[in-house]
Amino acid sequence: MKTHVLFNLFATFLLADGLNIEVSVFDFSLQLQISHRFVFLILNFTRNVAPLLINTQLFTRFLSRISQDSAGQFFSSGHTNNWAVLVCTSRFWFNYRHVANTLSVYRSVKRLGIPDSHIVLMLADDMACNHRNPKPATVFSHKNMELNVYGDDVEVDYRGYEVTVENFLRVLTGRLPPSTPRSKRLLSDDRSNILIYLTGHGGNGFLKFQDSEEISNVELADAFEQMWQKRRYNELLFIIDTCQGASMYERFYSPNLMALASSQVGEDSLSHQPDLAIGVHLMDRYTFYLLEFLEDIHPASKANMNDLFKVCPKSQCVSTPGHRTDLFLRDPGSVLITDFFGSVRKVEITTEAIDLTDPIKEVEERYMHSYVDQLPVSEIIHQKPKQKDWHPPDGFILGLWTLILLVFFQTYGVKHLRHIF
Repeated sequence: MKTHVLFNLFATFLLADGLNIEVSVFDFSLQLQISHRFVFLILNFTRNVAPLLINTQLFTRFLSRISQDSAGQFFSSGHTNNWAVLVCTSRFWFNYRHVANTLSVYRSVKRLGIPDSHIVLMLADDMACNHRNPKPATVFSHKNMELNVYGDDVEVDYRGYEVTVENFLRVLTGRLPPSTPRSKRLLSDDRSNILIYLTGHGGNGFLKFQDSEEISNVELADAFEQMWQKRRYNELLFIIDTCQGASMYERFYSPNLMALASSQVGEDSLSHQPDLAIGVHLMDRYTFYLLEFLEDIHPASKANMNDLFKVCPKSQCVSTPGHRTDLFLRDPGSVLITDFFGSVRKVEITTEAIDLTDPIKEVEERYMHSYVDQLPVSEIIHQKPKQKDWHPPDGFILGLWTLILLVFFQTYGVKHLRHIF
């Protein structure tokens, strides 16, 4: 009887408090956070245990509350970390814009808080060091060379011929050799929100890598399913900027996955921002307007995915951008942009008051240590060697005069000695 009453109270409290609860069941404090996996738990509980313990009418009302169209507002992301996999699949100088696309997204996610340790950056060609680049060590995304997206702190994890279909799939599924360094791994888990961005040349159902191989939409869909089965993501956002990009997400079947593409099947994804000095287009249209939108996003922004879907209408992109949300469990309107482009920050909450006005206690002199002043490393590396004063070795002058006298005696004899003194 006690069990029956407790569970009835539990279900009633759920209905009253909007699924954000902290209750006591069997004298055990339980804090519950609703997520998609909790829904599966509830369904299993309904089938096996609930009929024995819970009033049927109350529990039915509880499940119907979850299944309402407005349930999206009750389901938060619940992720604890963010990752990004950014891939440029094109080589050669005339594909400069694809490298600029990827580096621009890289710049934005870093600005919004995702650290390099949680970004896997794959660039199929090094445009910054290309001999045709009039400005070495730079990659620009705006005409007139206004914005250098290469910068001084770019960490490229896969470069050149390392960018292959095999390596890309291994990164996603985690099937890498033990010798692979940490920086080249996607170390995500079931609480990770992952952004995957691809750009390059594609067609109906495929994306080319290095103009030598391609990945199909079926291979990509199966890789995402492996990630889901291995609990490598909580939610996944897939963005692709390529011709006929929508064909790449047609075969997706894994849950909690949202996809965006720059063009529909049968359409080309067009370039943007030609630069006469560099001699090529600097970006693609879809990514250009995507980055323009992201520039207005900050870590506390409330912009959601419905806003992202509108960033590049056909009047600007010429092609027709597409998106797919049927596999995603939450309402896109409740999904913040920062859920994927930003980073979760760990915050420690304390109830204790901390007085910051107390004077800092001085350390006793007997515990103070002094160190020899040293130059900073940068000055040590760039400083020029000092010119030292030259001093002849000991006895050198005496030996030199002795040699001069010997040569003089052999040549002129003693009678000419008076000319020296």
